[in-house]
Amino acid sequence: MGKKRNSKGINVKDLDYFFYPKSVAVIGASGKKNKIGNVIMQNMVKAGYKGKLIPVNLHEKKILGRKCFSSIKKAPKTDMAIIAIPARFVPKTIIECAKAKVKAVIIVSAGFNEVGNTAITKELFQAMQKYPEMRVLGPNCLGVLHVKQGVDTMFLPRERLGRTPDGRISFASQSGAVGSTLIDWAAMKFYGINKFISFGNALDITVTDLLEYLNKDEKTKVICLYIEGLEEGRTFLETAKKVSKTTPIVVLKGGTTEPGKKAAVSHTGSIAGEARVIKAAFKQGHMIEAKTFEHLFNFARVLSNEPLTKGKKVQIITDGGGYAVLAADTVIKSGLELARMSKKSFNKLRKVVPPHAELKEVIDLTGDATKEMYKVATQAALKDKNVDMILLIVLFPPPLLEKEVVYEIIKLHKKQKKPIIVVSASGHYTEEQKSILEKEFVPTFTFPEDAAEALKALYDYSLFRGKIKR
Repeated sequence: MGKKRNSKGINVKDLDYFFYPKSVAVIGASGKKNKIGNVIMQNMVKAGYKGKLIPVNLHEKKILGRKCFSSIKKAPKTDMAIIAIPARFVPKTIIECAKAKVKAVIIVSAGFNEVGNTAITKELFQAMQKYPEMRVLGPNCLGVLHVKQGVDTMFLPRERLGRTPDGRISFASQSGAVGSTLIDWAAMKFYGINKFISFGNALDITVTDLLEYLNKDEKTKVICLYIEGLEEGRTFLETAKKVSKTTPIVVLKGGTTEPGKKAAVSHTGSIAGEARVIKAAFKQGHMIEAKTFEHLFNFARVLSNEPLTKGKKVQIITDGGGYAVLAADTVIKSGLELARMSKKSFNKLRKVVPPHAELKEVIDLTGDATKEMYKVATQAALKDKNVDMILLIVLFPPPLLEKEVVYEIIKLHKKQKKPIIVVSASGHYTEEQKSILEKEFVPTFTFPEDAAEALKALYDYSLFRGKIKR
């Protein structure tokens, strides 16, 4: 079954209606608590959506205090419709949406090719083919979350699944379960997301379309993808090659084993493809492959918040020697190098650090570290030509280290011309300090291994972009 494509390529304005709709109709809206149509209505309201929210239900007169319409044909002019009704009614509803001049449609309903229901899938596809000007996301998806605009089409209650703050990362996921889990986890960590898209079975809008759209989005600094299968591999690869020249793409692939491939077919009706072929395609398209959920966001946070690096020399500044030893090991193992600052830089540092501080490849301020020491050491590393990237290990428990150190780091980070990331591990107090840093777009990590891998991803992408002289 071919895709419903525009031969002239994607029109960015077409997809704008999913993220900036002036009016949204929920077809299948419900007044009954915990029904999908009710949760979507509630989420749009709680997200602070400012446009017109239109419930569509044959049997109800009012939902959440809003006048209910018996069909989309009788509803006011609508930019976007969310369809949350049984699969058998969806093809007819798609035609009604098109006739009502709806610009964009999200089909959250399941029960199509992902469960082997080819007849209803074919009927839906044929209905969509008649109206190529109306773009469709899904079926079998969660739709979109655009925090800044108050658009939240996910049918998962907010009290059970968190929503992230606004950010610089956009994330497209073939799986609603994977996507929503990552959104919840990112919300807990205060990681910002600009746009989240769950595209499901992708009968119309594909991951390739989304790559093109997000690449043209000024608010998106990094694109994250979770995909299980590709039915338009060549087109995707060519688009990825073009997009990665300006916007980093971090991708996590599901279905890399035989059982995983079978699960992908039954999940979204996708053909997972040979793992080695897909891996080679990612490399060819200059995408950064993540192997785990954490890798996905670790890489994305550094790539979205840090400048490209000019080299591989990492300066470690710490107040805990043992943690620095582990960090030094992981930096080397990842293929990066330890920096060594100039004598001039060390002389400046000796004026503020305790006599027993270690000033070598690793700058160990010891447990007597203060915010002033971190400030002077970081400023020296920023100015030193022998340093390309800065890894700050900040262990907060020592009593002399003022909590205001996080604000010094934030100030330095805002002015920085070199990547600065923070590693810190301990309990609740430490997590509170890290959340302050994350809210100001300073990437934080618990373990040195994760930090080193993220810096290596930044280095590799910087190398591809020609920022590093070989």
